[in-house]
Amino acid sequence: MRIFLSLALWFSCLLSAAAAPKPLEKFEGCTFLAVRWADGDSFRVKTAAGDEHTIRLYGVDCLELHVEDNERNLDRLREQRRYFGISEAGKDDKESIRIALDLAKQAAKFTAEKLQQPFTLHTRFADGGGDPDFKRIYGYITLSDGKDLGALLVQQGLARAQGVVSTMPDGTSVVEVRGMLDDLEIQALKKDRGIWAKTNWETLPEERRLQRRENAEAKIAEELNGPGADFKIDPNKATKEELMDLDGIGEILAGRIIEERKKAPFLKAEDLLRVEQMPQGTIEKIKPHLRFPRP
Repeated sequence: MRIFLSLALWFSCLLSAAAAPKPLEKFEGCTFLAVRWADGDSFRVKTAAGDEHTIRLYGVDCLELHVEDNERNLDRLREQRRYFGISEAGKDDKESIRIALDLAKQAAKFTAEKLQQPFTLHTRFADGGGDPDFKRIYGYITLSDGKDLGALLVQQGLARAQGVVSTMPDGTSVVEVRGMLDDLEIQALKKDRGIWAKTNWETLPEERRLQRRENAEAKIAEELNGPGADFKIDPNKATKEELMDLDGIGEILAGRIIEERKKAPFLKAEDLLRVEQMPQGTIEKIKPHLRFPRP
């Protein structure tokens, strides 16, 4: 019995270790790099060692700032405007967008000003998503005064508490981080800070209802247009077009899969993590449509 309990304890510890996230790496003395495309939650930094990274803040989402000729960003800005209840701010849609962009600029300016003093970056180098041609990594930024940049953005009403979160550098759990950011958002809206000062509380429920309906319709369309249950391909042999038939695989990722398979074959779905900026979630979605050569 004692041996059995010891083995069970060893196995449990092994599973816990395997499930434990990669620890955050700490980079002190980082500096902010001014670039045209930066906004409140995504920006370029340089470490004390001279390495440059594009950071996407954990857990917060600022209004989209760069929407010129970018339909994806325009759609995202519409969704954000509905979330904050500012879709009808101004006399028409054009002015409403201008107001949202002005608020997005405020967030970008706030971030740039807060990062004028050297700061500390904490990151696991996890893929921050976004444009597949433009690599971002998730991170927390601790300012020179010890405050968290993301939390300040939400507290000032310049961002919403939304997105991927992680255990914080001080050990605060994911659950507590989400709760803390949600509480700061409530505080900001109660005090009419930042974006919340423009919120139309009468129309906000309807705006959010419209967004939920669009999300549901988009999901149905995605399911109908996606590959059928019988659709299976070998990622080692599939053409670029066949790879692009998979949910979440665009032209760029398809090209990267083809380049990566030249180095070594994929023997299981998880091997696709070798592909640059391949999201784990995408692999889970396409897994049922993949087949691999037998070892």
